[in-house]
Amino acid sequence: MIYAHRVKGMPEWCLSNTLMPAIEKGWQDEGKPVHFFWGLAGQNIKLIKECEEKKEDWWYIDLGYIGNKITRYPQPIIHDHEKTFFRICKGNIHTIRGVVGDGRRLQDLRNRLGKEAEFKGWYTGNTKHILLCPSSPTVTFHINGISQEEWIRQVTEELKKYTDRPIKFRNKPRPGNEWWETDILDDLKDAHCLVTNMSLGAVDSVMNQVPVVTHQRNVCSFISSRDLSKIEKPMRPGRKTMEEWLKMIAENQFRLEEIENGTAYKTLIGQRV
Repeated sequence: MIYAHRVKGMPEWCLSNTLMPAIEKGWQDEGKPVHFFWGLAGQNIKLIKECEEKKEDWWYIDLGYIGNKITRYPQPIIHDHEKTFFRICKGNIHTIRGVVGDGRRLQDLRNRLGKEAEFKGWYTGNTKHILLCPSSPTVTFHINGISQEEWIRQVTEELKKYTDRPIKFRNKPRPGNEWWETDILDDLKDAHCLVTNMSLGAVDSVMNQVPVVTHQRNVCSFISSRDLSKIEKPMRPGRKTMEEWLKMIAENQFRLEEIENGTAYKTLIGQRV
């Protein structure tokens, strides 16, 4: 039985009302309870905990790792369906168990996105600041069990033990805050490293030559440091490792059409994660 949960209490334009019909159309019913959630809004966190208590499979859907951004406010708009991807993750909000594909999906991604899907190497010139990018308050509490403010305080204090670099702060852009309508690439300029728990700013960072420190459940954990004491010498994986990571990324994000036509189901179930 497939349970494609719409986010209750949200307007009709909520993307769960677009994505869940696609799941229902493209996901094969295997005769056991399988739950799908769009983000952590509404009752989703409570429902996810219930799935875990019952030991029922659940999948999390959100924006993809690499691809076109959507307009989020005042209501979501997908501007280009051919270049917009959604991640589908089993039992986590990022992909942390995935296989390295044969490269065909990565090549298709590059055909659609060009250099945006190419690893550009690591910047080796002089760098200045640490860029601190927390996840939203909701995600931070869900993953770390503390408030966003407490996470920022703890990480800042720990960083200051090991570096005297300035720490630049970037929160999630939201209407009315100082980061709204700004580009993370501007903050990544001259950055020595980006530090986050679960922000997809980590993907922007490694795709633009800046290494990262992340939580172990971040999709970048395969290629990131997790020890703040090594902040002056963060992990910079070689090109082969980065290419394998990108192949894995491409196997775990899908266009809406691919969710509807069963491609996402076949690709993900084939990984046996």
